Amino acid sequence: MKKILILLLLALVVGAYWWLGDDVQLAVDWFQAQLHEQPVSAGVLFFVAYVVVTAFSLPIAALMTLLGGALFGLGWGLLIISFASSIGATLAFILARTLVRDWVQQRFANELKTINRGVEKDGAYYLFTLRLIPVVPFFAINLAFALTPMKALTFYWVSQLGMLAGTAVFVNAGAELGAVESLSASGILTPGVIGAFVMLAALPYVLRALVGRFEAYRIYKPFNKPKQFDTNMVVIGAGAAGLVTSYIAAAVKAKVTLIEREKMGGDCLNTGCVPSKALISGAKVAKNLELATNLGAPKISGGPDFKQVMARVHGAIEAIEPHDSIERYTDLGVDCVTGDARILSPWEVQVGDKTITTRNIVIAAGAAPRVPKIPGIEATDYVTSEDLWQIQEQPKRLLIMGGGPIGCELAQAFTRLGSEVTLIGRGKQLLPKEEGDAGALIEKSLVRDGATVMTSTAIESFSSDTLSNDKGPHLANWTSSDGSSGSVEFDQLLIAIGREARTDQFCDFKLPVTAAGTLEVNEYLQTPYPNIYACGDVVGPYQFTHVAAHQAWYASVNALFGSFKKFKVDYRVIPRVTFTSPEVASVGVTEAEAQEQGLEYEISRYDLSDLDRAITDGCAEGFVKVVTRKGSDKILGATVVAEHAGEMLPEWVLAMKHGLGLNKILGTIHAYPTFNEANKFLAGEWKKSHKPEGVLRWLQRYHQWLRK
Repeated sequence: MKKILILLLLALVVGAYWWLGDDVQLAVDWFQAQLHEQPVSAGVLFFVAYVVVTAFSLPIAALMTLLGGALFGLGWGLLIISFASSIGATLAFILARTLVRDWVQQRFANELKTINRGVEKDGAYYLFTLRLIPVVPFFAINLAFALTPMKALTFYWVSQLGMLAGTAVFVNAGAELGAVESLSASGILTPGVIGAFVMLAALPYVLRALVGRFEAYRIYKPFNKPKQFDTNMVVIGAGAAGLVTSYIAAAVKAKVTLIEREKMGGDCLNTGCVPSKALISGAKVAKNLELATNLGAPKISGGPDFKQVMARVHGAIEAIEPHDSIERYTDLGVDCVTGDARILSPWEVQVGDKTITTRNIVIAAGAAPRVPKIPGIEATDYVTSEDLWQIQEQPKRLLIMGGGPIGCELAQAFTRLGSEVTLIGRGKQLLPKEEGDAGALIEKSLVRDGATVMTSTAIESFSSDTLSNDKGPHLANWTSSDGSSGSVEFDQLLIAIGREARTDQFCDFKLPVTAAGTLEVNEYLQTPYPNIYACGDVVGPYQFTHVAAHQAWYASVNALFGSFKKFKVDYRVIPRVTFTSPEVASVGVTEAEAQEQGLEYEISRYDLSDLDRAITDGCAEGFVKVVTRKGSDKILGATVVAEHAGEMLPEWVLAMKHGLGLNKILGTIHAYPTFNEANKFLAGEWKKSHKPEGVLRWLQRYHQWLRK
């Protein structure tokens, strides 16, 4: 699209010059006569006019640049326009700083966020690159930089230097147009004019390449690049992101080395998704046995055996382990190395006493559980979702910090296995990123199972009657947002308040970190060092296994083939599932997020209490809720709360990914009786609320007429 717009602009300029014909030529002839008689006065007049145009950000600067080239030629035109444009830009800068600071702050708020970050890092260089390659319009740069601490003199000389190349190309194009001897097609489309406009079209791409090379030189200057490399890619971390990155690299016959310091499979296999879902499965069976009489089965005495449940958890890990094993990836062509990786330079990675040289590095170091700094917490012998799986005895009284997905899943699982569970969360609701009614339903389900849930509550400290006894009993002292306070007695503390990216243990030189604590990458997943990429939990912004695998494709392909084509990572449609009972699955925006973003939206909802399959299975609790654009069937977000919500969500993900609306969902045959019918019935609810009342009235009259 950018290339098409550039071609259209060039065609418009040439066409306008041709169409105006004699009028343009007469004006040029008149001004050239004035130049011949009073060259200094004419030059000063044009200079002043150009300064005024740029100082007041009038949208004719490009046209005046072409005109200046036509009138003064390349040499004098470049001299006049270069200084006039820089002085005018600086006047606009000063005026904005003096007169319209508040207006600019409001009008260009989004642009200012990016510019302020750049100015903080390296103001003059950042301005230079913006001037060299117009990422945003020049007048916006003038106004935006007025709100930064940059000095006016610095702004002037950097602008003068940065705009010089672009000004020269524009002036040259104008000079070539001014030199035409005939306004016919053959007169205008001379080799000189064509060449000038080719240079004009190619300028952004050429300058971008030059800036890229200079930036690379500036970044890589402290390092010595090897003359040859041991491998095409080194991947640090064998979790979901690292495994998929390595798999793709090996599939396209690149030589890839995968380094893991602990166990292949990372958190998902060993301490996350696999063990937690195995535990949830065992707890669900225990709950179903308890409720068996509701479905006509005889009452079953006895409760679950915790040790057997945990043995099955480890059995599930062992069964899936071969999928992520060293043997499998070695067979795929990946060189698997065990040890601590250390990045010595952008092309060197050390493992033990071995140094590997590589063209590209992909960091997939993952994340670790976040542990808060609360007085007394170290004396509680707490566990996290990472080391929970090593406990041998079932906790009698389990306290869980965190009302997010991990906290809710494990709270329900341990409650169903027989522990006395108390869950404390800071948020107003459980699952704060989900719909409010979804969080309320999950809280109701946890309480019904026997858990104690405390929301809007913060733990201030921990204490114990016998601190030397690390098995408790311990006390968690809490305060609530309503001003109340108290304490909870517990034997085991489980911390589930989120995860922190591992960013500080693998590099000899500094890689920038975001305010969220993740590695800073661009839309191609590149760090500031173009051949060092990062993906997965170490960069976020979504800490899901499926997002890590999604990012891995971009990291691998961009690293190996980025010199030909790079791809921006696509975060438009990201699904998520919390595996409570019922499950909570969602994609896109929630109603609260739609309100925050100022979207015009509508809500459609269908309750599973009316769904035949949910009734027959005895789990008619939950709903499907969809956010659509107001007056349209375009889907902005969907939430499913049901026993099989995770299996019902892909239809909404597919619809959003490919722009299918509720009318398409409604027109799709869904098998009966299934839970997925709820998706169709939701679309039907939307259709009923948008039925054409006027057409239906006319149809009613038509059918009445037929009966006469």
